[in-house]
Amino acid sequence: MNHRRRWKRGVLVLLVGLVAWGTTGASAGGAFELQEQVIRVYEEVAASVVHIAVRGTTEDVFMRPVPTAGSGSGFLFDDDGHIVTNYHVIADAETITVAFDGVDCCPAVVVGVDPSTDLAVLRVERVDLPPPLVLAESSALRVGQFVVAVGNPFGLQGTATFGIISALERVIRSPDGRFIGEAIQTDAAINPGNSGGPLLDLEGRVIGVNSQIISPVEASAGIGFAVASDTVARVVPVLIAQGRFPHPYLGVVGFDLSAERVQDFRESGIELPMARGILVLAVEADSPAERAGLRGGNRTISLNGIPFPLGGDVILEINGTPTSSVLDLILGLESRGVIGAPLTLLVLRDGETLTLTATLAERPESSQSFSF
Repeated sequence: MNHRRRWKRGVLVLLVGLVAWGTTGASAGGAFELQEQVIRVYEEVAASVVHIAVRGTTEDVFMRPVPTAGSGSGFLFDDDGHIVTNYHVIADAETITVAFDGVDCCPAVVVGVDPSTDLAVLRVERVDLPPPLVLAESSALRVGQFVVAVGNPFGLQGTATFGIISALERVIRSPDGRFIGEAIQTDAAINPGNSGGPLLDLEGRVIGVNSQIISPVEASAGIGFAVASDTVARVVPVLIAQGRFPHPYLGVVGFDLSAERVQDFRESGIELPMARGILVLAVEADSPAERAGLRGGNRTISLNGIPFPLGGDVILEINGTPTSSVLDLILGLESRGVIGAPLTLLVLRDGETLTLTATLAERPESSQSFSF
């Protein structure tokens, strides 16, 4: 009897062991497969990711010229030697040198820049170029997807880091104080020097251009941002063709209305016309908004010592879609606005709604960062 129990117990232990071994083997197999994918991505793209060294001049407190130097990353965009990077990497640079495979290769010239999307295009003259990288559609990405960042953090050329997409549709600040929508948040380590390098999916396609981090120590804290590849696909070909990217422009300074904000104003003795929409504070002269008949504030009040224009129109809808914030409108203009196309505005004026039609124009250089 005891012998039979020991035999059954031995069989049971053997079965449990086999199941555990099979589970562990399967898990290890999956991990090794993922590891091989990451290795393949790096081996396929590394030659096309470049180190960018810049030199310039600034002034010290005594107005004397002082040489400056910086570095970043970039990647080959096409067979004509065009390289994509961040605008902030090459802003104010006097000389730019590009290194392939860790070897300084050639001087680069600036083909086009767009501070509003923090993108720039360089060009190098080289015959034996590696293959350009391919853009993926960032609109098809999902949170949790594995990603690889390749670049030159702290000047360490050819560095790869690995992580996931932490969030999509983030909004980040551009170097000119405007907003970049569609940004990708990732926990793949991004540090100074990674700027301008590619964020890639496991097929080796570019899904974004690594641009910013949030960190109290100016190094990776697991929150990095990349300009989405859909933005790159929209902007970079125009930079190559024209040297600049024309942005759609309405010509309005606005203020978000919400129930909470309206209540705050009421507690200060100020009545606002609506608890939703965009209150038009000002309309820029000779703008599409002015030509369409949109009205800004006609009187100014003091709110906590700050002048605040009131009496302007309230924008309720854009092309039939309810509008709740200035930021939503700005991002909509950037991603879907077309210069020369009509924009239908449903507005509230003196208690009545009316429809106005504006024709979008190109944003002038003189336009302030807080106007749209």
